[in-house]
Amino acid sequence: MALHSNDLVHLVSNIFEIDSYASKMGSDNDVVVLSFTVEDHEPATDLVNFIERGYEFVLDADSTPGELKDGRYKVFVEMERNKHVPEQIMEILSGVQRLTGIDDFKFRYYKSFTSIPVSEETLSENIPTSKQDYEVTIKENSLNNFSNFFNRSFIEAVSADNEDLIFQKMYSDPLRMRIKGFGTTQAVYESLPGRIMLESKDMAEVLFLSKYLGNYNITKVNGVYVFENSGYAVALEKL
Repeated sequence: MALHSNDLVHLVSNIFEIDSYASKMGSDNDVVVLSFTVEDHEPATDLVNFIERGYEFVLDADSTPGELKDGRYKVFVEMERNKHVPEQIMEILSGVQRLTGIDDFKFRYYKSFTSIPVSEETLSENIPTSKQDYEVTIKENSLNNFSNFFNRSFIEAVSADNEDLIFQKMYSDPLRMRIKGFGTTQAVYESLPGRIMLESKDMAEVLFLSKYLGNYNITKVNGVYVFENSGYAVALEKL
């Protein structure tokens, strides 16, 4: 069945990921992988079919065979890594926009803390378009990667959901926190208004996070928790 404008409204997240998942068509340094989050199985299948039939430069489009832990699905789109990738992604998004009504797409590159508004310019600035550039970029993005940043954690898994991180630990409820900032430790503290909070309630919350997440220097500033690791910091708000 052909899709029409707005058929997928409220069913696709406006934040998608680039190079966060491994390619099944080839080596990661040769293939760019987009991943969209979709609310249910049928719209995920519809989106896969739409992309596969509509864009000759797409090597493959597929969805997760079953729902994720949160009940949603991922749609993966694979493309050859070359200089045309930014404009090709914009072409795909133009079609997805007609189906979803989304006009504020953002992308997160390689499990980055930061989601970036989409334009051909921002895509060109962040996506490596050659094998050599990919290898350099992945090394440079080591700590701006929530999986690597929380490498001292006691948790089983950490994942991103729009502007939130979700931590999962065995025998404990998931912990969801909103990303408020990431960068060098000094830059993060300078970006946060307010004072360091040292009341007993605040210290108890910091102790809980230390036990849940691991051995990090954690400071609470005006309701936001700052985690430090090797000269970098991420500011997270508990939800």
